[in-house]
Amino acid sequence: MARLLVVDDESSIRLLYSQELADAGYDVVTAGNAAEAVAQLEGGEFDLVVLDIKLKNESGLDLLQKIVKERHEMPVILCTAFSCYKDDFSAWLADGYVVKSSDLQELKEEIRKVLAKKSR
Repeated sequence: MARLLVVDDESSIRLLYSQELADAGYDVVTAGNAAEAVAQLEGGEFDLVVLDIKLKNESGLDLLQKIVKERHEMPVILCTAFSCYKDDFSAWLADGYVVKSSDLQELKEEIRKVLAKKSR
């Protein structure tokens, strides 16, 4: 069972993603900000991070750069309400990019694709 870290500042999004992804067979841990995410990453093993770009008073892109620098093997999927970041060079560090939706099918497919690529 793949272990996912979901980082989003909105508690309702964390709850929705946690429930939906757990129902899809994943072990899900959540973090509400960059500091919580870093603590989770330092304290446990994860197969993939689902990361919001806009965190309260923080940049998910800064956290992405930190993850890539310190854990270059850790796949990250950016999941944001803003499609415009897809053209941001720092977003290109991510392994996937999904625009937020109440229908998590696209996110689930992206997670499957990225994890399959990682296991090769």
